[in-house]
Amino acid sequence: MVQKLYLYQSGCFDPYYNPAVEKQLLDRVLPGQCILYLWQNQNTVVIGKNQNAWAECRTSLLESEGGHLARRLSGGGAVFHDLGNLNFTFLVRDEDYDLDKQLSVIQEAVRLAGISTERSGRNDVLAEGRKFSGNAFYHQGGHAYHHGTLMVDVDKDKLQRYLSPSKAKLEAKGVASVRSRVVNLSELSPGLTCDKLRTLMVQAFEQVYGLPSCPVLLTDDERKQIEENAKINGSWDFLYGARLPFTFECERRFPWGGIQLQLQVKGGIIAAAKVYSDAMDWQLAPSIEQALTGCRFCQDGMETALSAALGDTAQDLCQMLRDQNI
Repeated sequence: MVQKLYLYQSGCFDPYYNPAVEKQLLDRVLPGQCILYLWQNQNTVVIGKNQNAWAECRTSLLESEGGHLARRLSGGGAVFHDLGNLNFTFLVRDEDYDLDKQLSVIQEAVRLAGISTERSGRNDVLAEGRKFSGNAFYHQGGHAYHHGTLMVDVDKDKLQRYLSPSKAKLEAKGVASVRSRVVNLSELSPGLTCDKLRTLMVQAFEQVYGLPSCPVLLTDDERKQIEENAKINGSWDFLYGARLPFTFECERRFPWGGIQLQLQVKGGIIAAAKVYSDAMDWQLAPSIEQALTGCRFCQDGMETALSAALGDTAQDLCQMLRDQNI
């Protein structure tokens, strides 16, 4: 049960420093505590842990216009951040994780701005039928966070130009403009700014949990660790990784997310596997890679490996492989 609320607000717009702060707050949160972290990135495309940067973002265009590519630890799809977007993170221990309550903070803050909201599926919050907040989740070692976006006055032209959804996603969702499916809160509440919404988020945080909040005070050692992790977050290897020279590739979109599978096959054995996905379960892609690496490149061999390693998701993946007529 949450008995203590903490608040940390970043005045930095660096897309590599801010997630390093998030990771440090995750490591330090104790049982019975909930930390609300509010932050902003400037002109940044943020991709999920298991996504292919080149497939999700027009990286050259982004870089040529002074933008940044960043990768987060959680699953899910690519999003665009600018200073018209306010980001939030709820950080707790697993036993204190309460998605319903955390989403209620967002809805209450927006209600205080005079806007009615509704939830859609597991990870979106809508106003007048259009999305203004997408959410993603991360759990590790008994610690958890739930983070997401709050679109206040985002440049939707840049959002649409920088993000390049996969063919499978377009086929699944149609070719409707991104602009028509999202909404800035300032369109519904004229005069609302990110600074005003920050204040409302803190107010809603304390109202929903029924507790006052205290500021987080970072130690010198924690700040040093944040600086080190920020360097990793901005490195080529972390952002792009090594592209696998593959001999087999297939992809498909399922209700739980899209999958792009690349296999390097040597002597009939899968020598290496790479999986890109926007599934909310960030552990799915590495689990598939581990299951397939070293097994025979044949239908039965791959189905057996996937079925042993995964749950119900294996059925979808096995059907995808059957359709390739290997």
